[in-house]
Amino acid sequence: MPTLMVLIGYGLGSLPCGYLAGRWLKGIDIRQCGSGSTGATNVLRQVGKGPALLVFLLDVFKGTAAVLLARAVLGPQAHGWLVAAGLAALAGHIWPVWLGWRGGKAVATGLGMLLGLVPAVGLACLGIFLTVLSLSRIVSISSVMAALSLPVLMLAAGGGSQPTPIAYLMLAVVAAALVIWRHRSNLQRLIQGREPRLGQQQQQSQSQP
Repeated sequence: MPTLMVLIGYGLGSLPCGYLAGRWLKGIDIRQCGSGSTGATNVLRQVGKGPALLVFLLDVFKGTAAVLLARAVLGPQAHGWLVAAGLAALAGHIWPVWLGWRGGKAVATGLGMLLGLVPAVGLACLGIFLTVLSLSRIVSISSVMAALSLPVLMLAAGGGSQPTPIAYLMLAVVAAALVIWRHRSNLQRLIQGREPRLGQQQQQSQSQP
């Protein structure tokens, strides 16, 4: 049964919401447009605000559902298996079997996973993301800053009589590393001063035929 929960987690994570939004609404393969990611940011730039919001919410749901389903079946103390199911959802989102292993950057699905495991940590990461985004208008640096804060927040969440399970701390490190690794090209553009801000990129996308 635990292995089945991991497989279901991967299946949920691999649901190609962003790809389907591009295909159904614009007739495009979003992997061939913009950043090539199937995540909500690229959907925003290539398809529009409404579809991007829906894709974001669905991607969050994928991560949360994977963890909550595993918890319902295996129990709340099965920390290692809950983490495995959550990581499987991340892997499914990044490397979906349906799309030739080319998916998104795991930010929204990672948020959903955290909301399922430790809601306070998930909300804190979201708060950091939104704060940096409001100041910078750059999604990538906001995602990276939230990822960098994740291990510290997860450790801090274990204060008092119930320390953070070691599996959760390991998850925080792995998830942060995955998000940062998936944003390596964005970081390169940031260093070169070529990473677009949200408003700038949206204007450029709208001006293209």
